[in-house]
Amino acid sequence: MKKTVMTLQKQKQQGNKISMLTAYDYTTAKLMDEAGIDILLVGDSLGMVMLGYEDTLQVTMADMIHHSRGVARGAKEALVVTDLPFLSYHVSVAEAVLNAGRLVKEGLAEAVKLEGGMEFAEVIRGITRAQIPVVAHLGLTPQSVNAFGGFKIQGKSLTAAEKLVKDARAVEAAGAVAIVLEGIPAPLGAYITNQVQIPTIGIGAGPDTDGQVLVYQDMLGMFDELQPKFVKRFAEVGQLYREAFSKYQEEIQQGLFPTPAHSYTIDSEIMTALKAKEGENFAATE
Repeated sequence: MKKTVMTLQKQKQQGNKISMLTAYDYTTAKLMDEAGIDILLVGDSLGMVMLGYEDTLQVTMADMIHHSRGVARGAKEALVVTDLPFLSYHVSVAEAVLNAGRLVKEGLAEAVKLEGGMEFAEVIRGITRAQIPVVAHLGLTPQSVNAFGGFKIQGKSLTAAEKLVKDARAVEAAGAVAIVLEGIPAPLGAYITNQVQIPTIGIGAGPDTDGQVLVYQDMLGMFDELQPKFVKRFAEVGQLYREAFSKYQEEIQQGLFPTPAHSYTIDSEIMTALKAKEGENFAATE
C-alpha cells in the first residue's frame, strides 16, 4: 500500500519508527522501496554525491526535477519527498508555490522539503494552501553552510536551543507535516520530538526522534569526502564497487572477458558464405 503523510502521522502516534533514505535514481529507489523504506528523499545532497559539487548551493530546479522523476518511478510504496533547492523558495511565497508545484507536476514528488524555521512560516503556509505537503528542515541546514561558517552542530547554546524549539512549533503551526532535525544534540532532538505533534526525522539528532534519515552513499561507504559522526556504515559497497571495477579492467586487458558464454553464435556456413561474397565484392571493385 502506498505510504502517505497520514501514514507517517499514524506511525508517530503508534510509536513506530520511520525510515528515510536519500535516493536519486530509479534503480536505487526500486531497491529501497522493495526493502520497505518508508520515505525516499530526493535531497539536494545530490549536488555533492551525484554531481561532485562542494556543497548544495549550486543545485537547480532542473536537477531536482530530473532526479525526482526517476525516483518516483521506482517508488511503488515509499513516500517521495523532494527538496526545494537554494533560492527556489526564498524570493517570494508565489515563487515558492510555483517551484513546489513543479516538483509535484514535473518531478512526480508527493511532498516537498525546505530548510528554515519561523522565517519561512509564510512560505510553508502558501505551499500547504496549494495542497502540497511540506516537510521542514531545522538545525544544521546545508543551504546555510556559508552563514554557519561550515557544517557545524547547531543548538548547543541556550539561545540556539530555544530558537530551534520555537522554529519547530512555528513550522508545525504553519502546516508542515514533518520535521527533519539535523546535527543537533540528542537531548534537544528528544525534547523537540515531544513538543510537536508531527513526526520528527533525525540525522545526527539522536535516537529519540520519530525516525531516521541518512544519505545512502554515506551509509554504504561510497562517499568519503565527508564522514560525519552520525553516519553508521551498514555495508562497504564503495570497496565492493572498486574491486569489481578493477577486476573488470583486468579481465579485459588479459582477454578473459568476454568468454564464449557471454557471446552470441551464428551458423558457420553463413559466415563462410559472407566471407566468400565479401571477397567477390572486393575483387569487383579493383
